Amino acid sequence: MALIFERIHTEGIAEISYLIGDDSVGVAAVIDPRRDVEVYLGLARERCVSITHIFETHIHADLVSGARELGDRCQTAKIFASVEGGADYGFEIEGVHGGDTFSLGELTITARHTPGHTPEHMTYEATEPGKDEPYAVFTGDSLFVNSAGRPDLLGKDADKLASKLYDTLFDYFAKLDPGVIVYPSHGAGSPCGADIGDRLESTIGYELRHNPYFKEKKREDLVELALATAPPEPTYYQRMKKLNAEGPEVLSHLPVIPALAYAEFKKRLDAGDCVLIDTRPTLAFGGGHVDGAINIPGEPMLTVWSGWLLEQDTEILLVLDKDTSAENIAALFIRSGYTKFAGYLVGGMGAWDNAGQRLAEIRQMTVHEVETCSDDLQVLDVRSPSEWESGHIPCATHVFLPEIQNGVNGLDKSVPIVTYCLTGYRAGVAASLLQKRGFKDVRTMPGSWKAWMAEGLPASKGEETN
Repeated sequence: MALIFERIHTEGIAEISYLIGDDSVGVAAVIDPRRDVEVYLGLARERCVSITHIFETHIHADLVSGARELGDRCQTAKIFASVEGGADYGFEIEGVHGGDTFSLGELTITARHTPGHTPEHMTYEATEPGKDEPYAVFTGDSLFVNSAGRPDLLGKDADKLASKLYDTLFDYFAKLDPGVIVYPSHGAGSPCGADIGDRLESTIGYELRHNPYFKEKKREDLVELALATAPPEPTYYQRMKKLNAEGPEVLSHLPVIPALAYAEFKKRLDAGDCVLIDTRPTLAFGGGHVDGAINIPGEPMLTVWSGWLLEQDTEILLVLDKDTSAENIAALFIRSGYTKFAGYLVGGMGAWDNAGQRLAEIRQMTVHEVETCSDDLQVLDVRSPSEWESGHIPCATHVFLPEIQNGVNGLDKSVPIVTYCLTGYRAGVAASLLQKRGFKDVRTMPGSWKAWMAEGLPASKGEETN
């Protein structure tokens, strides 16, 4: 017998899912699958196992669950989801209660009700033959490396959930053996918890010593910590939660993005019923793009920022960096629920150029050029509030990137404006949004805050200017 363990780390949304099982009997389970499920099917084939169980730790808010998709593709697999805390689903599941056990050959999985992040949340223990305690816990969004699941995503009773989180941490996790391995469902960068650590796993003992949540011995102090440190909630979280409870549509394959020759692409663009997304890198977009396009580069963070910025039923028209990237781009979009594609421009910007069409541009400025900012230049920091407070360019104004959609009061559309973030990705997105909103002279700062600090340029802390 060999116990199977495969960790699937999905960058951008910082989600972690798992394939676990026993190859001696050829069975395996997937915990918290993402929607583009080919990765699990491929791993199962490599390890010569059948996926028979699909475990959900909770109703997710940060991505479209792949449980139904995977169940449809596997046929033999059942979806196991918590019915604790009043959880209800609009699709067929096998209801899980705390204490339920499941056999995967010589591997035993035990469900433990661990509310706090959500009322129904489950942790799954993994136990070896002949042992009476787990060697590992798959903690979902209840316990993270250096953090714990935020309790405020339901929009109500956040204080009550934070109190339940206290019980989960101290009455369950803290009583496990210190050597038990912690396998969470998110890593650093996820807004599902505050300041999640960079490591993808930990142990109970390490977290007891170092996790700030275990340092808050009083219930009221932990409740205050959990509510005060939660990062900004992405706008798409509420609709993801509703979608996952009702049951996402089974796609059976990645959506096909139609290939549109220039004439058909221009016709769809002129109809004005699609949003135009250019997925090329920021610098390429700045050098020349279709006027009115939003730049969300085709990296893993596309999932997050499309979720923040686009309406759910939006039909998407695309300019790609390469025609061959269409499938990868589709996978990034479906993770946050986007499945309607009008098509992509065959040949990309080369086809647009060859047709003699006009180009819009976004100029680049080095950090040293920005350092000389004066009344003739507006400097806009589009990072999160916590990033801004930890340090920013002295003459900058702060508007968190998603808030640009709601207006930019206090900024002058006729005065040149330069955007920056941590490295430049969000700055490019912001610049395209500002240009689309009518700003006449928009620029970005390559390298952004990292380049600014690397050059030892002046920084301010704390004070909010907008």
